[in-house]
Amino acid sequence: MTEGHISTTSQGPSANPAPGDLAGVIDSLSQRIELVRRQLGQVIFGQEQTVEQALISILSGGHVLLIGVPGLAKTKLVDSLGTVLGLQANRVQCTPDLMPADIVGSEVLEEGEGGRRSFRFIKGPVFCQLLMADEINRASPRTQSALLQAMQERKVSVAGHTYALPEPFHVLATQNPLEQEGTYPLPEAQLDRFLLQIDVDYPSPDAERQMLIVTTGANEAGLTRILAPEDVMSAQRLVRRMPVGEKVVDAILKLVRAGRPELTAIKDVKEGLAWGPGPRAGQALMLATRARALIQGRFSPSIDDVVALAHPVLRHRIALTYGARAEGATPKAIIDRLIAEIG
Repeated sequence: MTEGHISTTSQGPSANPAPGDLAGVIDSLSQRIELVRRQLGQVIFGQEQTVEQALISILSGGHVLLIGVPGLAKTKLVDSLGTVLGLQANRVQCTPDLMPADIVGSEVLEEGEGGRRSFRFIKGPVFCQLLMADEINRASPRTQSALLQAMQERKVSVAGHTYALPEPFHVLATQNPLEQEGTYPLPEAQLDRFLLQIDVDYPSPDAERQMLIVTTGANEAGLTRILAPEDVMSAQRLVRRMPVGEKVVDAILKLVRAGRPELTAIKDVKEGLAWGPGPRAGQALMLATRARALIQGRFSPSIDDVVALAHPVLRHRIALTYGARAEGATPKAIIDRLIAEIG
């Protein structure tokens, strides 16, 4: 355990248990999360890192942007997460003609007894606990902005009325990196609302072999619920109570601030980035490193957690200059350079 622990809790004395009590709670919860990972491993093959990062995002209370070619079980992952975590899941297939009302809902005029007419609000698919926005970049900017309010504020506004969304509420959006015709790139403000961008890669040969055998057979593994929504929210509160060492805080600050071209002394970053990560990147790292430590049954995060999560936290929060792209620079190379500064 590192020295100089801090806590960001604001829930009063009861939210600060003794270290021994907190360690016991973390140990118990990490065992249940391990059961969740085993369950997901029965239907999601060769995507252990993707599964872990998706769980990190949910335990941190954040949203996820999944980027990968078709057929990598992105939709299956969302459905499976909803089952094992006990969350109500809905899916929206984003298309250019999708309207905000198709997501948040709309008011309809009804005639009751005596001929009296009144408006009734019909909730859209966003009123769930786990929303999958499939191919989110195919939705129009108008629809994306409606989803942005739901992601940031956990509520939606319709016809002058505000409606709170269920708790917990998470958006897992997918995006196809290959086919960009007819798409609307997500604006920086919306990208920043995603806690992590998870790049989903192809499975290993052994994992793909297992997938071929299992998914084309007569019997496919079923999933059972391991946690309930209340358990997920308790875990999210626990993540925010976990202590963080001063060295980890310093590493997060150094990493994020070194990625800003206006502030950095690193030549490659200053010349290669048009803009860098804002304060939300540091907040995302603080939460995500804690969640990773919790999943692995550790009492507090380490520098290794910061390094492991630097890419999914930063890759969608930086933009290369035109000159850097022309010279073959990549966000991965820039983030690797930033990681070297804290190594």
